[in-house]
Amino acid sequence: MADAGSYQAGFGPRMWQHCALLLSLSLLPVVSGGADSKGVTTSLTTKWASTPLLLEASEFLAEESQEMFWDFVEANQNIKGEHDDTDQAYYDLIVKRASALLSTVQLNMLKFALSLRAYSATVHSFQQTASNEPPPSGCSAFFNVHGEKSCDTEKLTALMETAAERPKPYLFKSDHRFPGSNPDTPVVILYAEIGSSEFTMFHQLMLSKANKGLATYVLRHYLASPSSRRVYLSGYGVELAIKNQEYKAKDDTQVQGAEVNATLMGENDPVDEVQGFLFGKLKTLYPELKEQLKELRKHLVESTNEMAPLKVWQMQDLSFQTAARILAAPSSDALNVMRDLSQNFPTKARSITKTVVSSEIRKEMEENQKFFKGTLGLQPGDSALFVNGLHIDLDTQDIFSVFEVLRSEARVMEGLRSLLIETPFIHDILKLNVQPSDSDYAVDIRNPAVNWINNLETDSRYGSWPYSVQELLRPTFPGVIRQIRKNFHNLVVILDPTHESSAELLNVAEMFYSNNIPLR
Repeated sequence: MADAGSYQAGFGPRMWQHCALLLSLSLLPVVSGGADSKGVTTSLTTKWASTPLLLEASEFLAEESQEMFWDFVEANQNIKGEHDDTDQAYYDLIVKRASALLSTVQLNMLKFALSLRAYSATVHSFQQTASNEPPPSGCSAFFNVHGEKSCDTEKLTALMETAAERPKPYLFKSDHRFPGSNPDTPVVILYAEIGSSEFTMFHQLMLSKANKGLATYVLRHYLASPSSRRVYLSGYGVELAIKNQEYKAKDDTQVQGAEVNATLMGENDPVDEVQGFLFGKLKTLYPELKEQLKELRKHLVESTNEMAPLKVWQMQDLSFQTAARILAAPSSDALNVMRDLSQNFPTKARSITKTVVSSEIRKEMEENQKFFKGTLGLQPGDSALFVNGLHIDLDTQDIFSVFEVLRSEARVMEGLRSLLIETPFIHDILKLNVQPSDSDYAVDIRNPAVNWINNLETDSRYGSWPYSVQELLRPTFPGVIRQIRKNFHNLVVILDPTHESSAELLNVAEMFYSNNIPLR
């Protein structure tokens, strides 16, 4: 929700898979509430139809392994009647079926992917491929045998027999090929929706052909009746810059109390109406409650105009007070509180200024600021995200790339746990620097297979050079290699003497040698 004025609304981003798809975004501002409401809700949707979560879940499992994908397909051939047609029951059924194939960590990753709709574009890419065929009329599912399409199962055998007369179809990297299929057999591509009543019949027929070695079975998602709903996109930011550009002529010499904003009235105003309370009248009737009425008025004014400017002194500890507010929340609600405060900070700022920050929290935050500034170069107020010690650049990364990092780290942890490594040791292992070095290989120059042409420490031609390493401390021109009788710098050339390009390498080595460069 964004109040009137400029305000950043955070949503949460990845370039969808299959970038060849045209991603069209529609900005749908919806004004909610009555005529006095200032709230604006903004949603971003795709122009493609919403895809079933079952198909998106299957794509998640396909990235884990094709065997896992086909096991999931086998378990969900027809789910009609297995849930009560509510979105929650449908989602619970998918999670339940997936839990039989995934670990707890992987299942959490699946839930995260479904909430992001990360695989909706992947499913829709299959839909686009099917629409380019195009599908036979009146078929909710169909198969393609080397360019010939049909939904009549009795024609499958005849089409396979004549398939050799037609070229094989092009298969994409994302296609789901049934494992064990004979690549020399005809390619049968099934376009169907997993979980539909029609899918079971076609799937069983294709399996029988593939298991007998008669066909290469390929499955592509296809929705005969796409949903009328759109996919709400996560991971995109929207800035609402609302400005009233309508000019009004108004006589400000005549001001009626009922039309004045409560925040512009003084406490001694005879009307002094705030949210229906006539404080001028109340103070007259109840003079003994003057202080209580003053506090009530202050509370109502702040809740009426939450975007009122803050004083400079009120903003000095705002970051500490915000953190203290989050820490004061129950651990189960801390993340929700942090999200609410960060996404609606302008409207929450005034109430946050009343939060009292304990000396322990303040001391801990100041120590953290000093530590992160010294180790990571983070200035007070900067933000940083780390996943198992990996720094996530918030300027270049988005929620989808963070999801890929989390999934990659989960796979590593699962692999370490499969080796019966205990959790505390897993955390220590993950802290190790496993980044590849710049060199692809290293040569052990102590090996007798290396034939040295010269030796700076023993050859007489270098006898006039100083031998002490103290010479390294002497000043010299930048870029000059110091002439010291030590084999500090070594050049090893690995070559085939009979190859014509070897002469160039030998010329370089000869140049170093003839010019008395301190290089062995």
